Amino acid sequence: MTRYLIALRRGFVLAGLALVGLIPLACVLIALVFICTGVLIWFAPPVIEYSRRHVNRMRRVAAELTGVELPIPYKPEPPEPEREADGWYREGNSLYRTSKWVRVNRRIEWVFEDPATFRDGMWLVLNPFVGLLLPLATLFTGPVAVRAYGRWLHGRLSRTTTFQGLRWLNRHGEAFGHLMGFLAVSILQFLFGLCVLCTIITPIGAGTTVAYRKFVNMLRDATGKWSGVEIEVPYLPEPRFPVARPDGLYQLGKQLYESPWWPALVNRMVWVQRDRATWRDLAAGVLIPLVSLAAVAAPFAFVTVAWWPPFDPAFPVWARIVLPFVLTGLGFACSPPWLARAVARFARLLLGPTEASRLALRVERLERTRTDASAAQAAELRRIERDLHDGVQSRLVAMGMKLGALEALIDRDPEKAKEMAAELRRNSSDTLTELRDLVRGVHPPVLTERGLGDAVRALALDSPLRVEVSVELPGRAEPPVEACAYFAVSELLGNAVKHGQAERATVSLGFERGRLIVAVTDSGRGGANPARGSGLRGIERRLGAFDGKLTVESPPGGPTAVRLEIPCQLEPSSPRTSTCSETD
Repeated sequence: MTRYLIALRRGFVLAGLALVGLIPLACVLIALVFICTGVLIWFAPPVIEYSRRHVNRMRRVAAELTGVELPIPYKPEPPEPEREADGWYREGNSLYRTSKWVRVNRRIEWVFEDPATFRDGMWLVLNPFVGLLLPLATLFTGPVAVRAYGRWLHGRLSRTTTFQGLRWLNRHGEAFGHLMGFLAVSILQFLFGLCVLCTIITPIGAGTTVAYRKFVNMLRDATGKWSGVEIEVPYLPEPRFPVARPDGLYQLGKQLYESPWWPALVNRMVWVQRDRATWRDLAAGVLIPLVSLAAVAAPFAFVTVAWWPPFDPAFPVWARIVLPFVLTGLGFACSPPWLARAVARFARLLLGPTEASRLALRVERLERTRTDASAAQAAELRRIERDLHDGVQSRLVAMGMKLGALEALIDRDPEKAKEMAAELRRNSSDTLTELRDLVRGVHPPVLTERGLGDAVRALALDSPLRVEVSVELPGRAEPPVEACAYFAVSELLGNAVKHGQAERATVSLGFERGRLIVAVTDSGRGGANPARGSGLRGIERRLGAFDGKLTVESPPGGPTAVRLEIPCQLEPSSPRTSTCSETD
């Protein structure tokens, strides 16, 4: 009897905490509005952090009352901004005089790109319904209900498996939240689209359209995170800034201008107006809210009827307690996960790229990367020429002069001639070593003789890291592709030591759907960004010559995961799969 009363008391305490959770939930919703509208955006991270503190308190209390351990899943906080040598603070491609906005941007990315933030938000939505049901459940089952509630919390907040009924509630509750999110964001898109439609033919139309595109890209990102339906960015490449003619004037059609600003403005206006993706975005702003509203109408009606108006006092007390939960369950039943994915797929039809935009983006990227590859090749040739001139050539000239002196000493001072001959032998050995290092930097012999897999294993042996290499290649790629992948892995392992301060790394080589896949992960401190002009930018230039793709995931605190995809064909050979682990 004592255990039963204790469980009942704990059920009421947990139900009270569930109701208190409505306060941080309201704050989170306000923060989302600030983020979507750009108003008081700096206010969003403190609000999310406040909700996290409440959730952490709930974790501690629930762990004590239910006996179920609830770990804290949040990613580490981002590092403080560092002032560069020129006195500016850099974030991506933007410079800031003070660290305020850099800190705000990093904390916004920290809280909104952490999956635990979304799990907390969904838990704050569902917990009042489940928490209010808990005292009633403890009346019938006692400690069993409290223990089950703790398991539900563990599954909701840490993504572990729970029993079938709660898995159903989680999936359908998430789908209901996704549908409501689609509706809210699409309504904001519609309102923003009206502003764009009113200004698109004016000089400020290009600016408002670009801002609108950034907002629509947020919807694309949210669609991928909520439903797993990825939507690519479809916009045509931006026009290049006007270049002056030989006479110093700037041409726009048949007219010449002394300043480049009016041609640049007109080019951007034409760019946004002629891009079909602009008009597809505006059409999506009208159609997606209608589809989202139709999808969410039934579940929203059930949930609203369940908790908004009071039931007839003539109903029995038990019915007035049970009916809200029954109607809420019916509302969740009307919002299955496939319905949220269907809305996301409809959004992809309007917001995704067309074949014309894909082709234009690919042509523009190939033109840019071809220029980068040509410049990189010229720089590499200059480096080789400089190394040969300043290194090997100077050594050979010095050896030739010493050989002349040696000829004069053979008859007069044989002992001195022997010493000079020994010195020449050492110099020739050093010169040969230097020449081999230079050749290895151009194209390693092991890459030609043994292939990419063994060449990467040789890199692992030479690296101060503890590197594990996994190779699953059914053949060999073309020599230029192998060289590109080899030097990319070499650069990534060097970055892991020099910048990431890592101790371990893994390298995986595979082949999927006509692409060579190279994945490198290290245990470093993270924070890698190709936009900062590091070695990652050089890898991008190398990949650009092959129409390859570089993906970097490097949150502050690590780990850093880099994935390379290079289109190629493999020469058929016997499949070889092996794994080796090397320690410095």
